[in-house]
Amino acid sequence: MTDAPAAPGARPPRQSRTGLTSTGTRKASAKSARTRAREFALQALYQHLVGGNEAGAIDSFTRDLSGFHKADSVHYDALLHGCIKEAAELDALIVPLLDRKLQEISPVEHAVMWIGVYEFLHCPDVPWRVVLNECIELAKEFGGTDGHKYVNAVLNGLAPKLRPLEVEADRAAGKAR
Repeated sequence: MTDAPAAPGARPPRQSRTGLTSTGTRKASAKSARTRAREFALQALYQHLVGGNEAGAIDSFTRDLSGFHKADSVHYDALLHGCIKEAAELDALIVPLLDRKLQEISPVEHAVMWIGVYEFLHCPDVPWRVVLNECIELAKEFGGTDGHKYVNAVLNGLAPKLRPLEVEADRAAGKAR
């Protein structure tokens, strides 16, 4: 038995893009535990930046959110408590690369940059390009329209300073500019 010919002008069936929805965003099931940890940390850091909430209260609230059990809670803890504890140091690294005052940066992009800088400094097991990509995706998903471009520029500017050997090795191998 042969297949019937397609109707004139009919489109071929859409190819499945594993891990992506029809709009191109990642499916929830395709997210790693670390990606989820970053998402929950971002939400928690946002609460800290906007509301001035204390880390312990934010932590308790966030752990009760739907889906938290799928996140890497150790990584989440490191990001939330580490970023808040080292906020001044993280900001000191970020500010020289800004084209405006830190107070004018969206709290979402600010929190994403904290996550990126913190991971550059304290998570050597996560390649710098993964940190950069994850932060760009966070900014796309939660931030303003072009916030991801700003996050990309700042973190890409810090990567050679904070991960010089890794960045240089990638550049030499043609994996980074």
